[in-house]
Amino acid sequence: MMKKIGKNKKMVLAALVAGVMSFGLMGSEVTMAATLVKALAAASQMQRSSISELNNDTRVFKIDKSIEAKNVKFENRFGFEVAGHMYLPKDFDASRKYKAVVITGPFGAVKEQSSGLYAQEFAKHGYVAVAFDPSTTGESSGSRRNMGSPEIFTEDYHAAVDFVSNLKFVNPDQVGAMGICGLSGMAITAAGSDSRIKAVATSAMYDMSESISDHYNGAYYTPEQRELVKQHLAKMRDEEAKTGKAIRGAHELGVDANGNVETFDTMFPDKLPADASPVIKDFFGYYVGRAFHPRAINSNKLAWDSVTPYGFFDFKLMSNIDELGKTPVMLITGDKAHSKYFSDNVYAAIKGEKEEIVVPGATHVDLYDQMDKIPFDKLFAFFDKNLK
Repeated sequence: MMKKIGKNKKMVLAALVAGVMSFGLMGSEVTMAATLVKALAAASQMQRSSISELNNDTRVFKIDKSIEAKNVKFENRFGFEVAGHMYLPKDFDASRKYKAVVITGPFGAVKEQSSGLYAQEFAKHGYVAVAFDPSTTGESSGSRRNMGSPEIFTEDYHAAVDFVSNLKFVNPDQVGAMGICGLSGMAITAAGSDSRIKAVATSAMYDMSESISDHYNGAYYTPEQRELVKQHLAKMRDEEAKTGKAIRGAHELGVDANGNVETFDTMFPDKLPADASPVIKDFFGYYVGRAFHPRAINSNKLAWDSVTPYGFFDFKLMSNIDELGKTPVMLITGDKAHSKYFSDNVYAAIKGEKEEIVVPGATHVDLYDQMDKIPFDKLFAFFDKNLK
């Protein structure tokens, strides 16, 4: 297994440096590609945005060559430049009006991983789909790297909707949003306030506010443990303020039996211990194994900024859930997913139109990329029905 992982890392890293996965187009193909990019750029009515060729392709899933993908960038209201990939339907016609969906997640992943796979499938179904890196992560901007924020990540969804709604080939009244894993709460929060989002779906939901500020690995903090975590975060802030340097640390903090806060500065070790839990093995197999990507926090040696938890202690995601009103919601989870209770809880809290899909035999990570487990048929039926 480790040989396979090493080969995958080597191939993707080589692609980043030399562009070996981005095959050069020759002659008329170059002209056609350039013409399409110009047409796409001309169709964008959003200021402070761009569309360009997708060079040095480092996507880690199986690429469908019938689907065009382009680099896009757009600015959110905080001034961050959000980087994404825009997927176009087969036989794309810029004179038409398409439905669109914006997608990101999981928390600590990049657009070249799960969100890109989902976006490609939406494009195969006839949608314009944009997978994007949340601010401060991946190729998106931010001088402070890997800083998670419930508000800024929610704003990234609004900005993605700004972008697709202002494409002349997208019907602005047929735009949906989707979140995977830890970006699910941001997708629902954005849909609660943004009337342009006509439907929202989640897959393998994690409520990061609850996960970060209320408990660790399903064990809820006692008041004493919660205070210890807050004291640890204050210490990290003081240290960062004094040194001027970011300190890497866990976004979810445990407290051991002796009252010590447990943290780490890398997401995963090079090799898992023999007693690693099935959940950790699943995450490791995806991020360090088959879907390794050098820019993904979850694949690499640099964890989140150690003060990332502050935002999630300060602000609860989906506190505006009643504001969804008539906006329909689909929640996808697996009956083997350790995270299933997040979807169950949100489903119970939603008063409007809702649907929960529980996939038999599916774990949390299965819903990242396992094509035989992700219920794309139901997902497409949901958006087809509600984006009309």
